[in-house]
Amino acid sequence: MKHVLDRPIWSALATRHQAFAEGDSLARRYRPSIVPFAATAMDDEESLRALGKLLPPLQSSIVVQTDPIVLPAEVSAVSTATLVQMTAERPMQAVSDERVQPLTPDDAAEMLALASLTKPGPFTLEALSLGEFWGVKIGGRLAAMAGERMKQPGYSELSGVCTHPDFRGGGLARLLSLFVANRIMARGEVPYLHAYDSNAPAIGLYESIGFRLRTTLNMVVVHRAG
Repeated sequence: MKHVLDRPIWSALATRHQAFAEGDSLARRYRPSIVPFAATAMDDEESLRALGKLLPPLQSSIVVQTDPIVLPAEVSAVSTATLVQMTAERPMQAVSDERVQPLTPDDAAEMLALASLTKPGPFTLEALSLGEFWGVKIGGRLAAMAGERMKQPGYSELSGVCTHPDFRGGGLARLLSLFVANRIMARGEVPYLHAYDSNAPAIGLYESIGFRLRTTLNMVVVHRAG
């Protein structure tokens, strides 16, 4: 039996994130205004046909899974990458810092600007609908943030970890990663995350606070012709 995180997009959309899903029992996607993720339940011909019909034309979408990714005929690969998936199953260092504050929809524009500058992964103005985000502001500016994205039974994804270049070197990414991961654990869930396998600094940071490699995943950015 496959692990629930082997197809993280599918397992989120089929369970705890059903409210954000479009599609059916064969293929599903998040509403594009939230995050451009899509997945199939399996890689059989019927599921792939359903995915091809579901993907928005003339837009890019992202598919992530452990199995080799097979694409529908009408869909082409724009780029590919290998991700590491890491989980933290043991208690982590507790952190407390009065600078850490919850981010709200009023912060969405500044969050999007920070994500666009630092590129931690797909981020939209509606990202806050998927889970909590926390940040540190310095001099009235959003210096760093981290939050939650996909959710499966027993798991929540740590995501959107980024620091403005003006404030790097101060340990903010470590602080916020620990803060969010501890909040996930306090709910009785396992925090997990994804990083490009080539991003050694990020992987080193996550290992230093208690995350361990669970598996590698294939990622494809796809485009459906009009």
